[in-house]
Amino acid sequence: MSVPDWLTAAEIAQGVRSGALSARDVAEHHLARIAALNPTLNAYTDVTAERACFRAAEIDAAVTGGSDPGPLAGVPFAVKNLFDIEGLVTRAGSKINRENPAAMADAELIRRLEAAGAVLLGGLNMGEYAYDFTGENAHDGACRNPHDTDRMSGGSSSGSGSATAAGIAPLSLGSDTNGSIRVPSSLCGIFGLKPTYGRLTRHGSFPFVDSLDHLGPFARSTGDLALAYDAMQGADPRDASVAGRPVEAVTGLLDEGIDGLRIAVASGWFDTDGLPDAAAAVETAAKGLGAGRTVEVPGAAAGRAAAFIITNAESAALHLNRLRDRPDDFDPDTRDRFLAGAMLPAGWLVRAQQVRRWYLEQVTALFEEVDLLIAPSTPFSAPLIGQKTMELRGDELAVRPNLGLFTQPVSCIGLPVAATPIECGTVMPIGVQIIAPPWREDLALRAARHLEREGIAAARRPAV
Repeated sequence: MSVPDWLTAAEIAQGVRSGALSARDVAEHHLARIAALNPTLNAYTDVTAERACFRAAEIDAAVTGGSDPGPLAGVPFAVKNLFDIEGLVTRAGSKINRENPAAMADAELIRRLEAAGAVLLGGLNMGEYAYDFTGENAHDGACRNPHDTDRMSGGSSSGSGSATAAGIAPLSLGSDTNGSIRVPSSLCGIFGLKPTYGRLTRHGSFPFVDSLDHLGPFARSTGDLALAYDAMQGADPRDASVAGRPVEAVTGLLDEGIDGLRIAVASGWFDTDGLPDAAAAVETAAKGLGAGRTVEVPGAAAGRAAAFIITNAESAALHLNRLRDRPDDFDPDTRDRFLAGAMLPAGWLVRAQQVRRWYLEQVTALFEEVDLLIAPSTPFSAPLIGQKTMELRGDELAVRPNLGLFTQPVSCIGLPVAATPIECGTVMPIGVQIIAPPWREDLALRAARHLEREGIAAARRPAV
């Protein structure tokens, strides 16, 4: 049977469960799109076609036999290649890792999505060892933005953003340490969810910075985002950060609306003066959500500085042996950042963690006054591939670190964020962060859903 392009995950699941669609046809349709588009986009590094078709056939057999395969029945998905996929080497975007043995089992979040009926299509391109905001991988090549293939997809979850925006993965998974879900979501014009730190298990994923790493989904609608998120929730004793977390489903809460929510625009560090695309996105989202005030986020600059030090120090410690033994096998930009981290005095890391705790206290107090904050996701829309600098508030600054200008202070303290693409008249996509207090993903997603229903937030159809 024919499978239309651009079906949402919810529509695919409904069609498969009802018998109106075949999971095998859905899988083959997306595999054909990958074959056609990936040579241009370079979003996938591994395609698990045989596995996908086998799994889809199992789902069709279950439907024929009268069983319910789950809320994501037949929905294709793909994962950043730092997730373990049984039988494949977990690259983490690197040259060195691909010499490792193949993974013996799937990452836990892959297992949970498949238990809900989803079908894995493969592994996705990413920045080396997740230390990147551009999507320009020195070993696997640059991942391209489907809205303009001369432009960056954002990183480090570059393939996740590109594949989901291009319709070659209705759902995808990425990681976010300093902004690696929110930056690609903004540049590629899709929805993303960075949950609260400790909400989703990281078991079976290659780490970057343990005290900052989050995993989360990308999708082209808030409903799809919520379906994937709910399927992945739950405690996991193998990841101490989520050991006791209960499931707090959000799918049924999306349409509760925003009445009564105190929504404010974040200012201070998050000001958009001199950043026309970011300003347009924030202004449009604020108007759509009826944001009644502007509030300064206290300590955000110090929080970002602390995040830089924690990131450099922890990641350098993880890679110290590789830096000693194989320095020439790193992307030079990545290697030099790790080397800088390896030379940081221990006292700086201690101080950074103290600042981080202080900053969390300031923001926790702020959330006694407001329920949600609106902030820009990126300071500008997608730069050109290879572009090293960009004018930022009158200064010529490096693109690579400053794509995370607005995301880094948020992940530093583990807050949940719905990355939301905003229709605000810009040539290329750009989005906002809808930031909630810890463990209140439901509030952020309700606000994103409201904007979506009003036609203010939408995943753009790309040029490819």
